[in-house]
Amino acid sequence: MSGVERVRLDRWLWAARFFKTRALAAAAVAGGKVELNGARAKRAKPLAVGDRLRIRRGPFEYLVVVRALVQQRAAAAAAAGLYDEDAEGKRRRERLAEQLRVAPSLRYEGKGRPTKKDRREIERLRGG
Repeated sequence: MSGVERVRLDRWLWAARFFKTRALAAAAVAGGKVELNGARAKRAKPLAVGDRLRIRRGPFEYLVVVRALVQQRAAAAAAAGLYDEDAEGKRRRERLAEQLRVAPSLRYEGKGRPTKKDRREIERLRGG
């Protein structure tokens, strides 16, 4: 890792691969989805090693402690070394992911345009 002393919050979130772009990271910070040391922060807030972050992305919540600071985005394996994740938070997130995976998905039921499968069934019934 580089010897950076401080780095902007939005830049670090992007470099640590929590968000695909810096604009998305900045929007999440501005929207209150990211807390720094238990308080809401602005996107230009400088991060330091040891800071605690709470990051909410969709239904998932990440509780991390900053281990290293970088200015540039790197490989995913290197990005995982930038932070330590809270074990309890990781367990909760994995449990929620499993519940969402097992839960029945809502499917659109027969209103509006027929699907390709429906159209073929109609054609077969008409004899065409």
